[in-house]
Amino acid sequence: MNSMKWEQLICDARLGLEDYHDPRRSQRSDFQRDYDRLVFSSPFRRLQNKTQVFPLPGSIFVHNRLTHSMEVACVGRSLATDVATVLRRKYAAEPWVEQLDSIGEIVSAACLAHDLGNPPFGHSGEKAISTFFSEGIGRDLENELTPEQWNDLIHFEGNANSFRVLTHQFNGRRPGGFAMTYATLASIVKYPYESSLAGGKNKFGFFTSERERFTKIADRLGLLPMPAPDGRISYARHPLVYLVEAADDICYEIMDLEDSHKLKILGTQEVIDLMLGYFVGERRAHIEEQMSRVADPNEKIAYLRSCAVGALVSKCTAIFLEHEEEILAGEFTGSLLSHISEPEGSAYRRCSEVSWNKIYCAPDVVDIELAGNQIVTFLLEKLITAVRHPELNYSQLLLSKVPQQYDVNAPTLFGKIQAVLDHVSAMTDVYALDLYRKLNGMSLPAV
Repeated sequence: MNSMKWEQLICDARLGLEDYHDPRRSQRSDFQRDYDRLVFSSPFRRLQNKTQVFPLPGSIFVHNRLTHSMEVACVGRSLATDVATVLRRKYAAEPWVEQLDSIGEIVSAACLAHDLGNPPFGHSGEKAISTFFSEGIGRDLENELTPEQWNDLIHFEGNANSFRVLTHQFNGRRPGGFAMTYATLASIVKYPYESSLAGGKNKFGFFTSERERFTKIADRLGLLPMPAPDGRISYARHPLVYLVEAADDICYEIMDLEDSHKLKILGTQEVIDLMLGYFVGERRAHIEEQMSRVADPNEKIAYLRSCAVGALVSKCTAIFLEHEEEILAGEFTGSLLSHISEPEGSAYRRCSEVSWNKIYCAPDVVDIELAGNQIVTFLLEKLITAVRHPELNYSQLLLSKVPQQYDVNAPTLFGKIQAVLDHVSAMTDVYALDLYRKLNGMSLPAV
């Protein structure tokens, strides 16, 4: 049976710096440096002003992309550390066993970076970009692009854009982008195939412009090529992707309930009942007894949240270890959470149903989607027109506001469009709204 190898998967070679050897001795591993490099980066800081689910807070603080990413990194590290502890015992006789100690650092760094490519206004920003080309005035560009390039645009995906943000050499930057380790980069790519294989889910892992780069990483790590029609590129996931995905999904589901309670979208008792559903018997009785000592409803929910996260981490760890050989062989299907048993499985599904039926269709959430769609669509229209017709006076004025790192003078139309998408997807909600108002004459600088 063909199988991926841990000793090859945990690779600290850096993209763009493969031949560089650092003779320094440091307490920080290369994977810890990945984490630190992300924390100090501008794209990461900008996440504090990007919508997670709910509109950016007024008097009530809810999660944004930054706080979400930090919490995902914490949960991911817990998952990975628990997995590594058991794997170290299993592979104790192997000469490479110490490499397994790095799993927690790799996963936490990948979790920190997983949303770097998400545009403003949450998932509605992604949808606004893809539908600008599939349904909007961007449709007129199809005949000027290759089928592969067109698929990238109509399926625009934040995960693929995260890989681009981390690996693309923007103007004035060094080769390899962030120069992250191969293992961390591969652990971010949840959908390791090209956009022509995205199907109805609009999910893929890398744009046409990054195909060669991803293939290089995948081959170095020994990711298994998967069957794909017409010579298209598809690989099995790096095993650590499953831990990153689980951490992301756990935080999404549980934290959205907590935020919806603070915003009074869901009542206290409804959230308590949903979270207590993860427990039965003595464990549930103990949690109820502990909760009875707390009067503050928000503190009750916070306590239940920590218990639910812990339960899901434990279950996902067990699923990963149980199916490790299938994962290494590229034969595991679905997510770790889709395999968890009762009572956690049914509780997770109930929480998901409530989220879809009551949270994601809440008026404030829909309002931000409507506004975000309008803003992103308008900015794309103006900026793409400007890069296509840079000789116009308005185009020159508008392009003068685009940061120099984005190559608006790229030699190809696709390169110009990507420069626009790089700029728009990097915007915070506040910046995008401010630019929208200025371009519409609704906001002027103080005189």
